[in-house]
Amino acid sequence: MKVFKFGGASIKNAQSIRNMTDIIHSYHGEDIAIVVSAMGKTTNHLENMFHKIISNEDCKIEFSQLVNYHESIISDLFKKNASEVIQKVGIYFDEIRTLINKNSNYNTEDKFYDALVSFGEIISSSIIAEYLTYSGITTTWVDARKLIVTDQTFREGKIDWDITAKKISNTIGPILMTNPVLTQGFLGATTQGETTTLGREGSDFSAAILAFSLDAESVTIWKDVPGILNADPKRFEDTELYNNLSYQEAAEMTYYGASVIHPKTIKPLANKNIPLYVKSFEKPTLSGTLINLGTSHALPPTYVIKDNQSLISFGVKDLTFINEKNLSIIFHILDKLNIKINMMQNSAVTFTICVDNKKDKVLKLLEILKNDFIIRYNDNLQLVTVKNYNQIAIDKVTSSKDVLVEQRTRNTYQIVIK
Repeated sequence: MKVFKFGGASIKNAQSIRNMTDIIHSYHGEDIAIVVSAMGKTTNHLENMFHKIISNEDCKIEFSQLVNYHESIISDLFKKNASEVIQKVGIYFDEIRTLINKNSNYNTEDKFYDALVSFGEIISSSIIAEYLTYSGITTTWVDARKLIVTDQTFREGKIDWDITAKKISNTIGPILMTNPVLTQGFLGATTQGETTTLGREGSDFSAAILAFSLDAESVTIWKDVPGILNADPKRFEDTELYNNLSYQEAAEMTYYGASVIHPKTIKPLANKNIPLYVKSFEKPTLSGTLINLGTSHALPPTYVIKDNQSLISFGVKDLTFINEKNLSIIFHILDKLNIKINMMQNSAVTFTICVDNKKDKVLKLLEILKNDFIIRYNDNLQLVTVKNYNQIAIDKVTSSKDVLVEQRTRNTYQIVIK
């Protein structure tokens, strides 16, 4: 069987969903598990609502925009039958209203975040399930929260692999004998049934979890690009397509922030030698990029840019040097707040990290450590990583830039810039 994952860009409007349906039609008769993300920029929109709600600001306009966006897609897809689908999906919008009014019932902001933002995938998968049936493709809609079991690390749930694999195998396996399965990416739940999410862009990871649990033949991620490129075509000209990448090379690219694949996607596939294809949903007959056990040779420089970064430097207060005890204190709090380091560098008297600028977490970090360290903090920065770099590549990313931190290893060059 095969696992297909369709991201937000591939289901952002009615025409995209029709295109997705055509792709699924072309695999008629094959066992397919379909994983979908929220439509378009819905997750961003729900995150904006989340920030307003926790700041006690009104989000009625944003909520209306969310409803109108999805209802317009439904109207375009179903024409005369649209009202029936709008009514079915309306149940989820009623649940969002209730959730907004009762957000104070959630004892942590992260828990409330997951409960709210998860509706993006629930709504999109419900609409797509209706449209696939409308188009003559009988599918079974399955709630991913009944399949993927995580711990209580809200916003980045850690998978209980044994329980999850059994649930997926026992639930989806029998269904695939009769028709395709449609489920949501990004979502899981605790053993107590509390909704969790797997980290931003976690739908790729969801597809890998399904593939691992079902011993899939392959996973295909359908994107708005022809495959994995050596740079974001929106930022760089003359990008190059990778026809083939090793699991290791792909994993390193995702670690540094390449957004084509979620960082956790590779390991479960590599563990079972399941090939991963990244293909264009606009030109599905193209071969795209294949990621497998092969070896990557003579690769061109890979450029990865992460926006909205924070640079934090911790200095000692007593004229001594940064030592293991200082680092232990810092790392303990980073772990407690679930903050991932994107780059780090130390000197005799300072330890510097670059992290995603999640303000709520970063501000908590600064507050907790302000009594132990002299802290310098900059935000709204970019982290630029160049894998397999050469001097031409370095000149390309540093020209006319204000570089705050520079670091290079044998294969990787990184800078933090304003």
